[in-house]
This record gives sequence, structure tokens and C-alpha cells, in this order.
Amino acid sequence: MTDDLMDYILHFFTTQSIASTMLYLCLAAFTGSMLGKLEIKGIRLGVAGVLFTGILIAQFGAPIDAHTLYFMRDFGLTLFVYSIGLSMGPRFFSSFRKDGLLLNLFAVAIVAGGFGIAFLIYRLTDMPSAAVAGLMSGAVTNTPSLGAVQQVLVEQGAAPAVISETGMAYAIAYPFGILGVIFTMMLIRLFFRVNTQSEMKKYTRSLESSEPALQNVEITVVNPDLFGKSIGHIKKMLDNELTLSRIIRQGEPVSAADEEIIRQGDIICGVSAQDKIEKLELKAGIVALAKSVENIPGPLGMINILMTNQRIAGKSIQQIGIYRRYPANVTRIYRSGMKILPTLQTTLELGDTIRVVGKQEILNDVKKELGDSINELIKPNIISIFLGIFTGIILGSIPIFIPGLPAPARLGLAGGQLLIAILLGRRGRIGKLSFYMTPGASLFMREFGIILFLACVGLLSGAKFVETILNGGWHWMLYGIAVTFIPVLIVGIIARLMKVNYLKICGLIAGAMTDPPALEFANGIAPVQAQAAAYAIVYPLTMFLRVLLAQIFILMTM
Repeated sequence: MTDDLMDYILHFFTTQSIASTMLYLCLAAFTGSMLGKLEIKGIRLGVAGVLFTGILIAQFGAPIDAHTLYFMRDFGLTLFVYSIGLSMGPRFFSSFRKDGLLLNLFAVAIVAGGFGIAFLIYRLTDMPSAAVAGLMSGAVTNTPSLGAVQQVLVEQGAAPAVISETGMAYAIAYPFGILGVIFTMMLIRLFFRVNTQSEMKKYTRSLESSEPALQNVEITVVNPDLFGKSIGHIKKMLDNELTLSRIIRQGEPVSAADEEIIRQGDIICGVSAQDKIEKLELKAGIVALAKSVENIPGPLGMINILMTNQRIAGKSIQQIGIYRRYPANVTRIYRSGMKILPTLQTTLELGDTIRVVGKQEILNDVKKELGDSINELIKPNIISIFLGIFTGIILGSIPIFIPGLPAPARLGLAGGQLLIAILLGRRGRIGKLSFYMTPGASLFMREFGIILFLACVGLLSGAKFVETILNGGWHWMLYGIAVTFIPVLIVGIIARLMKVNYLKICGLIAGAMTDPPALEFANGIAPVQAQAAAYAIVYPLTMFLRVLLAQIFILMTM
């Protein structure tokens, strides 16, 4: 009996099947995740550890079913890219404002530089184009572009050995793709003798000197045409310039209910945008900037409410009519890290944090109406997820005819999902269908997807990994270093010569290389948001360009 059981176990582990493939896939995911958590001098492999454990398992001859891994690889890539696009959507177009345009131009230069160096490597060496494409993706630590390359190769009928070659090149170039960016940050700091404390103070001062998007204001009403008018009339007249919160009358706060009549000497308190204050002065009276307040004295109160009521999600403030039924007003909306000045036509969406000012005794009633139940947001929005992925697959399959290419390019699984998710994330809903995804669900999709993808790439590419290194593959490592190091160093030096804050440069090059471990290192340089903000500004455009250019490269060189 014992011998039969041992024979069965041995047969299971040494025979190719879907079950054994799933077993080794889970083994790679588990051990790789553990490996990625190990930290050496502040540097961790992160999720890339899964790639290397997959390679190691395959190197020991694990029997795997390639077709199963192909499906799991593409499925993981789809989940990963879709969740990234959905989270990037709300900020994608706004990222080009202010210094975002300059930072994105630097990021485009880094992307174009890596593409150009990879093309030179292909033309000047005997390295296969598929391997160069994988190397280009690994050198910039961009997993979706590797997925796009492998999908193009499948569509063009490339042999499995050619496709696995891209994974090997990716894995060879990946380690310095992480370390090279960190090394560049250190070199720029040393070369320009950067004082990080000074850079941090400059960044903090720049934030303090720049006016925030929204301002608390107090308007002393001097326009005689407004005396005797109702608050409801004032709201409509100033809808695009001001959100009312309360009135100060003879030093006492009064609820800004619609039926309340404006009197001479009243001070209207509310929220406005900096560029609208001049119009307010012309229409209403003397405007003074006010400090933010956490508590309003007297009978009025202020509360932040999480919008979780699905029945009213997608409806405008005017349609919901809270201000008509309660002595309360919505004064701010926080959505995906953005502050929104609410107007009567502004819609409330699931996951919004809504600031309401009104009489203390009715705030709990308003809270109940808007939901404020985190449990409602825990439920995954399954219908919209699959509809979005379905649409992304169709979009990614549409041919894009580019002059000079022998075959049409396609956005593919990676590009199609990314673009449609950005658009859906930006819009938020279509009709009654919301595309909101809770941060927890988004993070799970992202982590689960990328782990599946990297584990599959490692298992599919690992069997010949060591052999490739010994038979000239070490040259690939040097080429990968060139793709990583040259563009970020040149752009980093130029940016510094143009007086860009060093902390922003660190975030810029980490984002342009889509390199989370490098961002972790950059964040450790100084306890401010400059690095993360620059990373977030350039990341969306960079991700899109890398996916598209990877496909163009493989079509140009096949």
C-alpha cells in the first residue's frame, strides 16, 4: 500500500498534466512571493521574485503543460493591466497639467532612448529580434510590454522556442533594470552634490507657495441686488464659482438652507477654486480666504461621508436634492485622490468621500441616506469587471496599420485592456453601470494577475536559462544594462541641469521605467510626496508607450 502511494506521488510529480502544472505554478508563486519579501540594504525583488523561482523550478526539469501556462499567462496579464488602467484613469489626463507636461516629455525621451538603443543592438549584433524585444522589456522592468511582445509572436506564428527566448532575455535583463535606476539616482546625487534636505525644503516651500485647487472663502455681501434673495437663488447664480456651506450672521453660524434670505452684513462661507475668486468678487462682494476648519462652532457641524448607496450613485447633487430636504450642503468631493468643487450638476459616485456641512441633528440622517457603509464597497463589481475586460479584448484585436510595418500592429491584450480601463476609470460609469472598483479588489487583481503572469513566464522560459547564459547570454546582460542605464542617466542629468528638483527626478526615472522597487528606494531618500507624485504623473503615458512600442519593435524586426 505504501509503495503504491509512493509510486502515485512520484508519477504525479514527474508526469506532465494540468494538475501537476498548476501545482508547480502555485509553488513558483508561493516561493517567489516569499523571496520577493527578502530585503538587502533596502532593496527587494518584490514580485519579480516569482519570475526567478519559476525559472529555477523549470531548470530542475519540472514537467509542465505549456498550453495551460499560455492561458494562465495571458489571463494574469489581462487582470493585471486592467486593474492598473482603472486606477490610473481618473488622473491620466490631469497628469499633463503644470510641470506634468515637462516630466512626461522627459519620460517619453527615456522610453524613446531605450527603444533606439534596443534597435541598434538588433542591427549591430546577431541577437535575435525576439530576444532583443524581451531584453528591452526586462531592462525597463515592464511586464505588460513583454506580454504584448509574446502575443504578437503567437499571432505571427512564431515557434514556442522563440517565444520562450523573450522570457529568458527578460529575466536576464530584469535585475539590473531594478538596480540600474537606483544606481542612476545615486550617481546624479553624487555628481551634482545634491543635498536632499535642501531639496526637501524647496519642494515643501513650492507646495506652500502654490495655491491649492480649492479654497475656503468668506464673502461679505455688498451687492445690494442680493439683499432679500434666497440662498437657493444664490446657489444657482454662483453654481460654477461657489459651493455654499453656511452663513455667518452677527457672528453666529446659520445653516445655508435654500429658503434662508440674505441680509445686509451677512458673510457667506463656502468653497471656491482659486481662478474663480475674481468672478465671485464681481457678483457677490468682498472675498477673503479662510483657514480650513475641522469643527464648526455652534449648531452647525461638518462630516465626511463615504458614498456607498448604489441607488443614488451616478445621480447629480440636484437630482438627489439633499440640500432641499435637509439644512445641509455638500461642500467638497474627494474622488481617487482628487478634490472636486461640487456644483448642482456634479454626480456622486460609489467610493466618493463627501464633505457635508449642516445642522448637527440631521447629519446622521444624511449619512444614512448616502450610505457610509464600507461593507457595501467590499462586494466586487463583477459585471462591470468582465464587461470592461470583454471590451478591452475587442479593442486590442483591432488592427492598426502603420506605414512601413509588414503587418498591422494591435494594442493586444495588454494595450487594449490598458486603454479601455483608463477610459472607464476616467468616466466612472456608463448609464447605470458603475465601473468603480474598491482599492482592495483592485490590489488583489493586480497582485494576483502579475504573479500568475511572471510565474508562467519563468516556468516557460527557465528550462534553457542557464544554458543560454553559458552560451553567450552574458552578452545579453550587458546589452540590457545599456538599455537601462544610458537613457535614464542622460535624461536625469539634463533634468537636473534644468533645475528640476532632485526628488522629482528620482520619481520621474522610476516611473519612466515602471519600476516599483526603485520608487521604494526613492521614497526612502526623503519623507515627502515629491517622488511618488512624479512617479504617478509619468507612469500612465509611459506604460501605454512601452506596450505599443514593444509591438512596433517586433513587427519592424521580424
